[in-house]
Amino acid sequence: MQDAGVRRTAHEITVAVPAATVHRLIADVDNWPRTFPDTVHVALEAAPEGEQRLRIWEAADGGEPQVRTLRRIVQDDELRVNFEQLTNEPPVASLGGAWLVEPAGEDSSRVRLLHEFRAAGEGAAADAVLDAIAVRVGREAQDTLAALKENVEAVHASEDVTFSFEDTVHIDGSAKDVYDFINEADLWHERLPHVATVRLTEDTPGLQTLEMDTRAKDGSTHTTKSHRVTFPHHKIAYKQVTLPALMTLHTGYWTFQETDNGVSASSQHTVTLNTANIARILGDQATTADARAYVHQALSTNSTATLHHAKAYAESGR
Repeated sequence: MQDAGVRRTAHEITVAVPAATVHRLIADVDNWPRTFPDTVHVALEAAPEGEQRLRIWEAADGGEPQVRTLRRIVQDDELRVNFEQLTNEPPVASLGGAWLVEPAGEDSSRVRLLHEFRAAGEGAAADAVLDAIAVRVGREAQDTLAALKENVEAVHASEDVTFSFEDTVHIDGSAKDVYDFINEADLWHERLPHVATVRLTEDTPGLQTLEMDTRAKDGSTHTTKSHRVTFPHHKIAYKQVTLPALMTLHTGYWTFQETDNGVSASSQHTVTLNTANIARILGDQATTADARAYVHQALSTNSTATLHHAKAYAESGR
């Protein structure tokens, strides 16, 4: 029997991946931008011993990024993660729940997503609000579980389609100047030869949406859109939300580390290939390895060029 003013829901899905692997991907928040389409970036904040505090940047349905905070307790032995949302907007008074992963065979698992929530107010009006919240929570839970299943199964079945790499340039300058060059992406069409046009919005400080048209070697241009989270003057994390045909995922971050000799500036990429488009883009004989090499070179060329322009900017005294 449910308490008055409280609603509890449960949703589940079967995933063709061992339970321990699924739990690890849920527990390790570094995986979330790769696993959940709405998640742009997750950062761990200071928390009491035995629990975690997460700051999560999300962009749902192509909208602008938003931030929420979450309290978690990870129970590895039980394959369980308890959570409580610390930022709620009316009519939600509180929202929490748990992830539970149970073995359903050697290579399969049952994933349950539980929610418990309260609505502001009392009586019949609160019941109606609870009904509306339950519909929204149910829809989001089903979408979240479907995304978990699709992405975890894809990565587990063919690990070679997801890969990461990093390019680093050493700069005789300050981290602030290098950071400023990457942060001021609205000026990239003036500063970077491969960028044709740029549209940068930052309605909330530190949350950016970046659209740009970039030129390929053959002279063609393509449009990309990314959400970026900035951490002056040491990191900019991003997630690309409009993707070229050969990718189903592209996340990454720029980092700026002060050294004894200046700055170590890096660009990190994590990519999942769209294997369905390899033959169309690269030819019938192209393999997954060919696609990896092609995408790696294309991204590395642009990011390294950007870092070298940032180097020239920082070393010239601006």
